[in-house]
Amino acid sequence: MTENGELAALRSEVDGINHELLALFSRRARLAQEIHEQKLRSGRPVHDPERERQMLSQLIAENPGPFPAGVVAQLFGELFSATKALMEGAERKGLRVARGPGDPDLLVRVGTETVGREPVLIAGPCSVENAVQIDRTAAFLASRGVRLLRGGAYKPRTSPYDFQGLGREGLELLAVAARRHGMQSVTEVVDTRHVEEVCRYADVLQVGARNMQNFELLKEVGRAARPVLLKRGPSATLHELLHAAEYVAAQGNGAILLCERGIRSFDNQTRNVLDISAVPLLRRATALPVLVDVSHAAGRKDILAPLARAALAAGAQGILLEVHPSPATARSDAQQQLDFDEFARFEAETSAFWTRAPVAHPRVERVSSGAEQA
Repeated sequence: MTENGELAALRSEVDGINHELLALFSRRARLAQEIHEQKLRSGRPVHDPERERQMLSQLIAENPGPFPAGVVAQLFGELFSATKALMEGAERKGLRVARGPGDPDLLVRVGTETVGREPVLIAGPCSVENAVQIDRTAAFLASRGVRLLRGGAYKPRTSPYDFQGLGREGLELLAVAARRHGMQSVTEVVDTRHVEEVCRYADVLQVGARNMQNFELLKEVGRAARPVLLKRGPSATLHELLHAAEYVAAQGNGAILLCERGIRSFDNQTRNVLDISAVPLLRRATALPVLVDVSHAAGRKDILAPLARAALAAGAQGILLEVHPSPATARSDAQQQLDFDEFARFEAETSAFWTRAPVAHPRVERVSSGAEQA
């Protein structure tokens, strides 16, 4: 055989091995899918890093060469990662909150209001401090056409010595102010023991960023007959946010509003870094409405309008904004709350967006009002 003939034969053998490897990779993936389905049925943990470690150690120990141990570890590590990604993709497609092909946007009814069509504004103080403060805020916002009033009665704070909210009194004051001015109320629930109480007063149950992966709380609000506003944690991936929403939906409540509010970064110019890319990515991944809390993302009031414009341009279906009659005297988050004059300027700087239809998925048909069997 000539030298060229020998080379061609070797290449042909390599091609054959490539096809054998491809067939083996596919066979291995199908077996992994069967194992994955059995684990799901039996309630066992899907990912088993110890099993991966054992397989890798055995392969390295039995390595005949010529690849060194590090290359073998890298090759099979990539195979394990690809298999895990395949399993996670199958999980995402099976989520109740996932957007299927051709699925329209989900409309969530909040009392007389609907979230999921034209962008909505949810505004109000960080904390309910007293009757005068919350009533003045509600009266002002209602006069500007805002129909969703936010305000914290239970406040999870970084320091145990900071103002923690008025509790039940705050719930009562918020409910009275909202009712008096024809608004719907949004407030945070921080404990499974408070869910029933908060449901008696509030129209929307907010699960804050610190509780995004409080799974028992997610289950409890999932059993409540109220829409749930779920905020992304400062270090959470979008995958984790969608799975947090799945905890709510799995209990029968499909009326979920997702909220991007910034992720943690090394930069100290803002409180968090607003992840604008989260908006179109979430809108592609799910039919649930996607909102953006610009106040908690920025932690400062001077850039709220540009952030809101960017979020709405990216397809956000609502903005959360903190507004207070006198931010300088606020008992929490004073630096990021707008006073009434500043709110009017914010409104003017973002006015072009409030009559604009949602960008990414204009077809809207499905409606949920809480306690929907997902």
